[in-house]
Amino acid sequence: MNVVIASSSIDGGIGCWDLQTGAEQLRYKTCASPPHGLTSVGCRFLACSQLRDPSATSGHLLYWSWSKPQAQVKSFPAEPIKPLIANSDGAYIVGGGSSGDIYIWEVATGRLLKKWHAHYRAITCLVFSEDDSLLISGSEDGCVRVWSLFMIFDDVRRQQVSHLYEYSFTEHTLRVTDIVIGYGGGNAIIVSASEDRTCKVWSLSKGRLLRNVVFPSIIDAIAIDPGEHVFYAGSRDGKIYIAALNAESSPRDNYGLHIIGSLTDQSKPVTCLAYSAEGDLLLSGSEDGMIRVWDVKTQNITRMFRHSKGPVNNIVIVRLPYPLGWAESKSQPSSRKHELSLPPPLEKYANSTDEDMDNKAIVMLPDSIDLPSYLSSHLINDHIKQLQQQGSSAVAEMEAKRLKADCQRSMEMFQQLRKVYDNLQEFCVNELLDEQTMEGSKGN
Repeated sequence: MNVVIASSSIDGGIGCWDLQTGAEQLRYKTCASPPHGLTSVGCRFLACSQLRDPSATSGHLLYWSWSKPQAQVKSFPAEPIKPLIANSDGAYIVGGGSSGDIYIWEVATGRLLKKWHAHYRAITCLVFSEDDSLLISGSEDGCVRVWSLFMIFDDVRRQQVSHLYEYSFTEHTLRVTDIVIGYGGGNAIIVSASEDRTCKVWSLSKGRLLRNVVFPSIIDAIAIDPGEHVFYAGSRDGKIYIAALNAESSPRDNYGLHIIGSLTDQSKPVTCLAYSAEGDLLLSGSEDGMIRVWDVKTQNITRMFRHSKGPVNNIVIVRLPYPLGWAESKSQPSSRKHELSLPPPLEKYANSTDEDMDNKAIVMLPDSIDLPSYLSSHLINDHIKQLQQQGSSAVAEMEAKRLKADCQRSMEMFQQLRKVYDNLQEFCVNELLDEQTMEGSKGN
């Protein structure tokens, strides 16, 4: 079941609809979110950052279970959090602060694992790479930075380098409004939008700018086609522009180089976009409070959802393993048990006494997928204690050694996966660079 969740900058709650049937599901109350502040945590529950007053010096985060309209868990970070995301399996939540700091919390325990100063001004958007190994951040300072989580959690390497980021892209001249990333892990492309009216396409493997697209209006939202042929840019003039990623626009096009068309049905600014690969559907949110579902093949609107009030500033598509009604009926016999299923609140500060021992990370590869994820040593220590209670200390020691060996094998496998990604993407990137070189020589 694919559901669409959407929130607003005013207290209009979170709307939820079945994408296939259009039926409205449960509406979640008491939510006033900043842009990019709404996320689904491992498809298990909803999380959203809250900013009641833009000038406030503090904020909070809320959790909702799928089957109850009221927020059940409230956290108070050290500063207002604007963008909020979770990694693919919901093990970690990452938030961007108004000061330019980035925070990483462990969902299961609520512990603050890492915090570092990432930008000179407030963080505006965050996105994980497909394999969760990289974190990309955008800021009001106009900078886009790429962070390797292996570097962030490696205390030894952190002391040996002059900066933590892998790349720092500084070509935008104004605030970064949105970032999307393609497929391919460390070799994917990044598309960033800014208030300078440009969208820029970056290569992660080359660490350089591939394409600069200038738009007639400021772009606040972008979404990329899964085939990576085009990307969609929602603008403040009410249009959704279609820009080519690896083809030129013809001289007769009206909008400019690389812009090959547009979708339009509204005059209000487009504030957010989301792409559903199932059915090739593009969802757009607008300041008029409407969510429009576009069939990208026919460029027609197939369905519209209305938020309760206020402009829509976040749209997230979530694939749930069961209908919401089924989850609610299962929770009714034991509502107390269901409430306890949500994780504890997020810590405001890291535990300095345990930071050196417990806030380190161990890299593991889950059995179900071949992509790396992260598990803190705190949870592994708890697992070892359970083994000690169930059996002898010798058995626990053997299990600890096995976990360390698994960690080493996971690191080796990750390096192999990274080489595979390099080979898969290098050809495409080189082709695009060669094309640009040829065009430059023709122009000369």
